[in-house]
Amino acid sequence: MSFPLLTATAALPAVGAIATAAVPAARRTAAKWLALLFSLATLALAVVVAVRFDPDGDRYQLTESRSWIADFGVRYELGVDGIGVALIALTALLIPFIILAGWHDADPLETKSSRWRPTQGFFALILAVEAMVIISFEATDVFLFYIFFEAMLIPMYFLIGGFGDRAHTGSDENASAQRSYAAVKFLLYNLVGGLIMLAAVIGLYVVAGNFSLQEIAEARANGSLDMATNTERWLFLGFFFAFAVKAPLWPLHTWLPNAMGEATAPVAVLITAVVDKVGTFAMLRFCLGLFPEASKWATPAILVLALISIVYGALLAVGQRDIKRLVAYASISHFGFIILGIFAMTSQGQSGATLYMVNHGISTAALMLVAGFLISRRGSRLIADYGGVQKVAPVLAGTFLIGGLATLSLPGLAPFVSEFLVLVGTFARYPAVGIIATFGIVLAALYTLVLYQRTMTGPVKPEVAAMPDLKVRELAVVAPLIALLIVLGVYPKPVTELVNPAVKHTMSDVQKKDPQPEVEAAK
Repeated sequence: MSFPLLTATAALPAVGAIATAAVPAARRTAAKWLALLFSLATLALAVVVAVRFDPDGDRYQLTESRSWIADFGVRYELGVDGIGVALIALTALLIPFIILAGWHDADPLETKSSRWRPTQGFFALILAVEAMVIISFEATDVFLFYIFFEAMLIPMYFLIGGFGDRAHTGSDENASAQRSYAAVKFLLYNLVGGLIMLAAVIGLYVVAGNFSLQEIAEARANGSLDMATNTERWLFLGFFFAFAVKAPLWPLHTWLPNAMGEATAPVAVLITAVVDKVGTFAMLRFCLGLFPEASKWATPAILVLALISIVYGALLAVGQRDIKRLVAYASISHFGFIILGIFAMTSQGQSGATLYMVNHGISTAALMLVAGFLISRRGSRLIADYGGVQKVAPVLAGTFLIGGLATLSLPGLAPFVSEFLVLVGTFARYPAVGIIATFGIVLAALYTLVLYQRTMTGPVKPEVAAMPDLKVRELAVVAPLIALLIVLGVYPKPVTELVNPAVKHTMSDVQKKDPQPEVEAAK
């Protein structure tokens, strides 16, 4: 029996979560180091998965299949395609940086709220989320995917509600109330989406007789499974609604600014750079894979929603006074681009969307974590409370600028390549949609540069005059992320070669071919 590599990659952070939680309360530092070691070991396994994956091989590789709930056709089935491998690598890469960045975020406070900050619990919850996200990227059984798609809400709820941002202008009671509101809103939105998806999962079983993604695809291909048009559309809507909440897509997005604003900066990165990617990934794997005809039927409406997300999110980012909420609304705009690329139904668009998931995770992590370091020094999230930071903390300001330039997709940085591919793929099939989407780029430049100008340039405000620059631990977090943004901006080939074969399979599922350019015959 071959070594169950995919199971090990998901199980290792779960074991780490249990081990970290079991560390005695007085040994907080030991718990931190233990969590970091488990996250690095998981990263090592993710690298092995990427190395062993053959882009030119079978669609799903490193597969595992075991009987689980035989009476209901539920199996423990795992397998990865190129898209799954890329997102597993992204998740495993970001978790060590999230742990390092949040090294002191759960240290006890000298207030009555300190009981909500057990250090061991904070890092154990992060590792638990990592385990559930990784197995979500690996699951090829729909029911297995659903369980972990929903289960990850529990540790995220406690991370948002129990370990909120310390930079709060109100009283402890007001801060606690806002954290609780954000956590409950996050939970309710995603639970409603999950319950609707559960109904669709049950409906899929009634129609197909099993939950295996590969078996359902084979049954479709050989004609033994023929879904009625209305049935397929209703099932598609049930799945898509849950993924659109998780992504998030307008108008189901309103939980994200609250959650990111009230969470610590590392947890905010965990939300938008890691957990939310499960939603867009699932659109590719399950919506397009299981319901190709319904996906094409819903495409016009989804493109409109994606455009609204792009422009609306960017406009609200321009008007924000809170640094973290600005990044949250910028992420809503970016997720609009990802969904636009998925449903443009072109190979360039879907390759760009997948690459965008990876690049957005890295760029958002860089910007939000530097913003977290900035906020922790000043004790305020308000943009107006800053000014002249580049004169007293030039390294902090420089890294903040690079993170911001990546957010606006500056050429030479990783997000530019993915955004360019999304727009090219969209223009090829929907020129008007592509033209409107470009306004998001203009607005991104506006909110990013205005944010930098107001916080980093101008006269030095007295409150920031003694602000220290980045420390060694903080540089260890930010420097590798910036290096990756530059490397993938100049040489994205390793990721594109990994995901392109999977994109071709997805295009085959929906029976779509790239539009041919119209070239006038030479006279």
